[in-house]
Amino acid sequence: MLRDLILKNRSYRRFHQHEMIGEETLRELVDLARLSPSAKNMQPLKFMLSCDSAKNSVVFRHLIWAAYLKDWSGPDKDEQPTGYIIILGDTLISTAFGCDQGIAAQSIMLGAVEKGFGGCIIASIKREGLRNDLKIADHLEILLVLALGKPKETVIIENLGEDGDIKYWRDEKEQHHVPKRSLNELIVN
Repeated sequence: MLRDLILKNRSYRRFHQHEMIGEETLRELVDLARLSPSAKNMQPLKFMLSCDSAKNSVVFRHLIWAAYLKDWSGPDKDEQPTGYIIILGDTLISTAFGCDQGIAAQSIMLGAVEKGFGGCIIASIKREGLRNDLKIADHLEILLVLALGKPKETVIIENLGEDGDIKYWRDEKEQHHVPKRSLNELIVN
């Protein structure tokens, strides 16, 4: 069911290194994005794939991980993603990408979960460094990076506390806790 996929689709930031995600799987995931809705049907998104360790290492060093976890700078070397999809906006097609990258990212992430993988949608990116190191053409705007692999952590959804603090956190067992607002708080009518 879709609800089950959504509940499993968490922001995973630590991965099993022995479970590689291959190029064919990344291509299948991008195909889901290709088939997803696009504003005005402009289809301005392009995708750069990475599933080899050398290229993955280049991508990894340009990402900023988990801003709320102040004492954690990202996954250790043996817990890093085994694949990436970089979502790019082609400014030769459009200069406004609206919500296309969000739709594409969610389609890809749900597809990854269905295949037994997981990941994290990352917008905190050292864009110019990534552009230079991967030789990304100037007309391609770096929108998001999807870090993918076989999740190595537990993510627990819990109700937002009375203090209203939305910051995620890790407990002493390194389980990742994510507070969510109640349905009644979200519906305004």
